[in-house]
Amino acid sequence: MSTPRYAELQVTTHFSFLRGASSCEELFEQAKRLGIEALGIVDRNSLAGIPRAYEAASNHGIRLIIGCRLDLDDDLSVLVYPMDRPAYGRLCRLLSVGKKRGGKGKCRLTWDDLVTYGEGLIVVLLADLADDLCALRLRRLKAAFADRAYMALSLRRRPNDQMRLFELSGMAEAAGVPTVVTNDVLFHVPERRMLQDVVTCIRHNCTIDEAGFRRERHADRYMKPPEEMHRLFARYPEALCRSLEIAKRCKFSLKELVYQYPEERSLPGLTAQQALEKLVWEAVPGRYPDGLPEKVKRALHHELGLIGRLEYAPYFLTVNAIVRHARSLDILCQGRGSAANSVVCYVLGITAIDPVKVDLLFERFVSEERREPPDIDVDFEHQRREEVIQWVYDTYGRDKAALCSVVTRYRGRGALRDVGKVLGLPEDLTKLLSSQVWRWSEGVGEKQVQELNLNMEDRRLKLAFELANQLVGTPRHHSQHPGGFVLTHDRLDELVPIEPAAMDDRQIIEWDKDDIDVVKFMKMDCLALGMLSCMKRGFNMLEERTGVKYDLATVPQDDDPTYAMIQKADTLGTFQIESRAQMSMLPRLKPKIFYDLVIQVAIVRPGPIQGDMVHPYLRRRDKKEEEHYPKEELRGVLGKTLGVPLFQEQAMRVAIECAGFSPGKADQLRRAMATFKNVGTISKFRQDMIDGMVERGYEQEFAERIFKQLEGFGSYGFPESHAASFALIAYASSWLKCHHPDIFCTALLNSQPMGFYAPAQIVRDARDHGVEVRPVCVNNSRFDCTLEPTGKKNGKGEERFAVRLGLRMVKGLSNKHAADIVTGRQDRPFASVDDLWRRAGVPAAALVCLAEADAFLPSLSLARREALWAIKALRDEPLPLFAAAASRENTVVDELQEPSVTLRPMTDGGEVVQDYGHVGLTLREHPMTFLRHDLSRRRIVTCAEAVRVRDGTWLETAGLVLVRQRPGSAKGVIFMTLEDETGIANAVLWVKTFEKYRRVVLSAGMVGIYGKIQREGEVVHLVAHRLTDLSEALASVGERNHAFPLPHGRGDEFHHGIPPEDHRANRKHPPPAADDEDEVERIKVISRNFH
Repeated sequence: MSTPRYAELQVTTHFSFLRGASSCEELFEQAKRLGIEALGIVDRNSLAGIPRAYEAASNHGIRLIIGCRLDLDDDLSVLVYPMDRPAYGRLCRLLSVGKKRGGKGKCRLTWDDLVTYGEGLIVVLLADLADDLCALRLRRLKAAFADRAYMALSLRRRPNDQMRLFELSGMAEAAGVPTVVTNDVLFHVPERRMLQDVVTCIRHNCTIDEAGFRRERHADRYMKPPEEMHRLFARYPEALCRSLEIAKRCKFSLKELVYQYPEERSLPGLTAQQALEKLVWEAVPGRYPDGLPEKVKRALHHELGLIGRLEYAPYFLTVNAIVRHARSLDILCQGRGSAANSVVCYVLGITAIDPVKVDLLFERFVSEERREPPDIDVDFEHQRREEVIQWVYDTYGRDKAALCSVVTRYRGRGALRDVGKVLGLPEDLTKLLSSQVWRWSEGVGEKQVQELNLNMEDRRLKLAFELANQLVGTPRHHSQHPGGFVLTHDRLDELVPIEPAAMDDRQIIEWDKDDIDVVKFMKMDCLALGMLSCMKRGFNMLEERTGVKYDLATVPQDDDPTYAMIQKADTLGTFQIESRAQMSMLPRLKPKIFYDLVIQVAIVRPGPIQGDMVHPYLRRRDKKEEEHYPKEELRGVLGKTLGVPLFQEQAMRVAIECAGFSPGKADQLRRAMATFKNVGTISKFRQDMIDGMVERGYEQEFAERIFKQLEGFGSYGFPESHAASFALIAYASSWLKCHHPDIFCTALLNSQPMGFYAPAQIVRDARDHGVEVRPVCVNNSRFDCTLEPTGKKNGKGEERFAVRLGLRMVKGLSNKHAADIVTGRQDRPFASVDDLWRRAGVPAAALVCLAEADAFLPSLSLARREALWAIKALRDEPLPLFAAAASRENTVVDELQEPSVTLRPMTDGGEVVQDYGHVGLTLREHPMTFLRHDLSRRRIVTCAEAVRVRDGTWLETAGLVLVRQRPGSAKGVIFMTLEDETGIANAVLWVKTFEKYRRVVLSAGMVGIYGKIQREGEVVHLVAHRLTDLSEALASVGERNHAFPLPHGRGDEFHHGIPPEDHRANRKHPPPAADDEDEVERIKVISRNFH
């Protein structure tokens, strides 16, 4: 007896977004296990899962039938399968039409649309009942699609199911439409049924108890073996065989997609390759004014030859055109990533690092053996990048240009929150549980339940954790890539469906950056970098002050004061070397030259740490350990990093120079290293590399140790080219901060939101560097923060400037109202609240924002309450008589003024709270100042005292929580940064301590930490033993007056948040300054968490 054969043509993956409950990999693995010959992937109105399905099908040797389920108007649903490449292109265009018509996340199509684009499509009608409507649809289907029309037979597990199938089959036969069996698969195994119900409830925003018939009515939607399908549909053998018939007719495969990059006609009469070569050789004198070194010349010939053979010249011309256009608009930009390995990119000005001088490897960027398209990333000022993006759309056409998408997937916290909601757990409980999960955690465990003293034996609670773990990694929705453009020669919507993005005037394709790698599309990344906006603003202000025009390339190099500042870790606000981990490393590594900065950027990464490379490098740098090179060729590869491999390029060079790998094979090794944790592909290179090294005279043990080291930093290895590009910006930002801290502070504030630190910390750091910072003022502040002369000179005899906070700092004040205020005072300053209101023409609500930000105090001497009291007296429309008189005399007449009232002043603590609530920072006292007396009585020392004591001292300190950080390389260790009025302290929490005090660590805005001081050179940590939640003490700041004087002049470093409203009733102090509901009474610390 022959083995039954069957192809499953109706499979929904989790790329149908909250419909399917299994991944492509799971489905194809199960299909292979069951002996199914082919799977038809038919996600709803989408081809989003096709590239992943193509990969899974290739991995498991199962045929992929590309298809889609279309839900048309009038509740008509069909399955469509393109038979060939042209039909696939029409299906993509059909989906693009529907998505454009439906808007973001929706697709609206009609029967006429399907007929219009239906040539070459096999269309399978999904019918539920054999009624008159079904008969009509069958006739229309037959008339439109002839021998490409089918009707599906699927079990619904309802009463009279066999009778329903019999009637449908008879009706289809009468219409001349053949039937085909499908199982309508939603998940790969029966155990996924509960998760299927959960995603259904999430989609419908209901609990499992409310779902009713919106849930699947039976648990039969799992994948079944051919034998089972033949048993279930024994009465319809022809319909079973037609599953194989359709599979045979659908010959299209993704490998048939021939991607063609758009032609660039930058120079008439020349091919793209000729134009590129001409541009490169013309640009050489600009990069090498003293003559082209022979080594660079050879590299250029090598790169241009390889680019020509691989036909990548149009891509380089496109990137060059985009960069040139940005610079024509005076937009600062710089290429980074593997593109910095290219001399061609450097000569054209796309990147700023000379790869020959830094000895970078071009094959890391483009490989003839790999034959994968290059990927150039260019960073632009984040506040002007949209101009570049719209130019790309306008230049190449919206039918040939779109951004990649990003698949947003569930992580631990979101999964637990949504599953808890579905299972009907109380909202406060799900919120509490999810708050105990680290933000970027990939899974959830039972420790959170134990920490909260909950009963893990509770059935729903236990089920919530099980299902949340299953949900982790499931796609939630599509969003847009930060700037990854796909450009094509022909219509892009014939390669992949295009849909509108959430932002106006943008569109995205359905595939993400990994998907387009599968189909070998070229991508050009127009990325946004906040520090470039900051540097551009800083360079402009510097040019206004000195008359000298600076850019990243002309910043003075090898500046000793700059490196001295970097060595002291005085790098708050700079690029890349500002994080807590980087600051801890800087005093140990002590960068003295640019390449030290390259290493600094790369070494504080999970890769070098996991590969045990950091400590050997530091020991060798401090001459505490000898460098070891068994052969001179290894010195040539690893000499500049003291014999320790720190970069991906070095791993490739070791394979090439020491093991005899070709450049292409070495790049395959790098790519295998980047994915070995997932697919284990690195093992096939291990023996080749060890054998190659042994054959060239290396000891077996040494070869194994080198390979293990390379393997250890796997996917976390940093490309040297990327590190060099970032090090250049890191140095430039440090130079600006070192020599022009006032400009640096102003530029950084005007570039927010960006970076690691909030405005409060930026301002505090600037004041620590001697910069005067002035408050927001209705008569002196522009929208942006500005520089004002102080009339004083610095130590070099140069004029000193103060930073005036701009109206952009006032929370709730719109750009338009800020502009109206600045315009209204052009002739003369405002004389009063009423004067501002009339001349600027802004609503009273905008004045309230200014009053709450204390913006009337500097020039009008009106404190918050006085200003708010004056605003209360304003009318929406002045009385006509008074208004006419005021207009005639151009003055404020007495009849319009309220009688003066003496208001009770706010407490000092209350002023600080209001500053944080409405400006995000304070120029008054630090909040901890008001608590210091109480803390000292409890023998809690300041952060400054804590970092000064000797190694091994046990003490307790307290502060606001600025940062919580759990690096992936730290094996669960948590790093916390606390701040008080004297400075910051860094704490380390081992896993056991973190688990014991999880709730305090993750939720407290202010904590006390008792522990042991650990010193290593200039690096000081407090190893935590016990934590105390001091958030209630922080909440009392608003009620306190300053009891004793402390040094003035520190901004706060904690992150800004909007404190809750005060709802306390029957307040006694008359007269009221404003509605009690509007007052901000406590500081809410929103700390930043980093993984």
